[in-house]
Amino acid sequence: MCGRYANTKSGEELGRYFEADEVDEVRLPPSWNIAPTQRIHVVVDTVPKDLAGSGGGAPVTRRVTTARWSLVPRFAKELTSRYPTFNARSETAAEKPTFRSAVVRSRALVPADGYYEWLTVGKTKTPYFVTDPLEGELAFAGLYSWWRPPVAEGEEPEPWVLTATILTRAAAGPAARIHDRIPVMLPRAEWDSWLDPTIAGDHALVQHAVAASQPVIERLTVHEVAPLRGDGPELVAPLNPL
Repeated sequence: MCGRYANTKSGEELGRYFEADEVDEVRLPPSWNIAPTQRIHVVVDTVPKDLAGSGGGAPVTRRVTTARWSLVPRFAKELTSRYPTFNARSETAAEKPTFRSAVVRSRALVPADGYYEWLTVGKTKTPYFVTDPLEGELAFAGLYSWWRPPVAEGEEPEPWVLTATILTRAAAGPAARIHDRIPVMLPRAEWDSWLDPTIAGDHALVQHAVAASQPVIERLTVHEVAPLRGDGPELVAPLNPL
């Protein structure tokens, strides 16, 4: 699973890296300790509403924006859930009611410098930081959903809230020695097909993303870090390399 990660790049920097057409003006400070329900950067591709579902040829706009990290489906009555939704299992996302609609047409990338995972031995949990030494940037496969509270008769509707989750898969490569789950991390060649809202996503598309993540996962590097307290660059400083 992925329950903490770092992203220190601005929206403008991410816009250049992901070759976005638009970057929202909402600014997030750099963070080395991003937690579920916080605002995060996401990359999405969209088409005009009147052309959604029209298939190939529709104009696609790539956008860097922000979302609340923990996906809330439109049918939910509350923003908070008793079940964690900051991660979605790739094996079941296409069939679970919470994530099923997002798999079809609301897929995202979640940028990260790296992420944390904890090695558990008995009652001792040791944190490690995981990065890509080749790209220096990770692109987690994600899903998103727009949500707002139900509107009572005679009341004004509240603004829509963009929410997002990160897909996970069975661990492989160096990080498998720490935990049995790992985020799905897409190489550059897979970004367009994953984000394309004119492609109706299904279980096969998710599994293709899982398979495509393998080369990234195999080259990851892992190092031990100090316990996560506060927020700053010292959190990712290596202690004892694994």
